[in-house]
Amino acid sequence: MKTVMIVDAQGGGLGKQLINEIRKEIEGLHIIAVGSNATATAVMLKAGADEAATGENAVKTVCRRADYILGPIGMVIADSMLGEITPKMAEMIASADAIRIMIPFSTCNNFIAGVAEKSTGKLISIAVAQLKKEVSENS
Repeated sequence: MKTVMIVDAQGGGLGKQLINEIRKEIEGLHIIAVGSNATATAVMLKAGADEAATGENAVKTVCRRADYILGPIGMVIADSMLGEITPKMAEMIASADAIRIMIPFSTCNNFIAGVAEKSTGKLISIAVAQLKKEVSENS
């Protein structure tokens, strides 16, 4: 069974939407939610994650187990998400052996040039479609 790590911060809304969409589209994945704070973690767990944990050490531990990591692009940018992503967290996620599928939000003084404006729902659908493709190709 493949393991998917979902990373989110602040209120956990993006992570919740990712988990809901993954559960609708792909069977047989073990989803571990990692929040930068307890609220984000709780929201993702309630959305259907199999396991959940909070903080820097959770990122370190789950990065070692994950086959795929999904979240906003800020998960690999130090001090992003209003400072909730520590430099260590960003480094651990960026250097993990997992396949990263990042959702391109231009926030927190980071602008991603060349990315078309799309709704959050559309971005999530694209990310989950990519995960589905990766899972099928690597099974």
